Amino acid sequence: MSPNATGAAVLLAAAALALTSCAAPKQTANTAGAAEEKIPTTDVVKDVAQDPAAAKLLPEAVRERGTLTLATSVGSPPGAAYLPDGKTVAGQDIDFADATAKVLGLRIDREVASFEAILPALGSGKYDLGTGNFGVTKERRKTVDFVTYINDGQGFAVRDDSPLKKVTDLTQLCGRTVATSAGTTFEATLEANRAKCARAGEQPYEVKTYADQGALWISLQQGRSDVVMSTINGLRYAVRQQQGLRFLNEYQRLDVGFAFKKGSALTPAFRAAVNRLQKDGTYDRILKKWGTSSSAIDASRINPPAKG
Repeated sequence: MSPNATGAAVLLAAAALALTSCAAPKQTANTAGAAEEKIPTTDVVKDVAQDPAAAKLLPEAVRERGTLTLATSVGSPPGAAYLPDGKTVAGQDIDFADATAKVLGLRIDREVASFEAILPALGSGKYDLGTGNFGVTKERRKTVDFVTYINDGQGFAVRDDSPLKKVTDLTQLCGRTVATSAGTTFEATLEANRAKCARAGEQPYEVKTYADQGALWISLQQGRSDVVMSTINGLRYAVRQQQGLRFLNEYQRLDVGFAFKKGSALTPAFRAAVNRLQKDGTYDRILKKWGTSSSAIDASRINPPAKG
């Protein structure tokens, strides 16, 4: 592969968000640097005003304290990524968290944490809430409460020369190599359905998992993988950054939300805050900034019916 293609693949690496129902991919210094120029920095939440009605829904102790601890998983655009300084985070998840905090009159103490550590840490009380493009699933709802703000999901991307046109059933992947992020529901979905190939009399597909998104996308570019399974928004963002790749199709949709420990008293206030952002136009501005307007929801909900 040419140096230009390699650089483009590394750039693209930073564009695959890990989950809507998956982990945010690890972003190395290389992938972070490659993505810098493509991350929009317009401040679309600076003018958000406090809504007393929404703030009143907060527990009194939280209103008096005025702060919340938030754990965020930093992966790649459009969810969350590092800016050129290597310290500042930006992304759709960041904007939504900052905007809802403004509506509620709160200050966010944000801490970057690994995707897999956030949900257990909510249960222990280490954080008040978490962001990481967390998809609402049946399994997660057993231990976590969600307040939704977008709808994302699972999808596929391939090289332009791929014969695949659309994947509606995972048996269409039989005999191919599928790249995805490690420790995600993409990996779980693929592993849970691998036996379908044998039942169909086909060779099973091979699942290659990556913690580093640079390696994942380069594997596709170099032909070591045939298809990538990741988030819909992340894939669409990714293929816009590089020639030679195309978004294949959506596989299934999932609601995405702020995550809280089970039984958290914060959820009604956050739902009201998201709905307020929809009324004042901030919601649409955030989605437009990140190119994810197709992920808009009609209204925020607490623990909507989930898949998987």
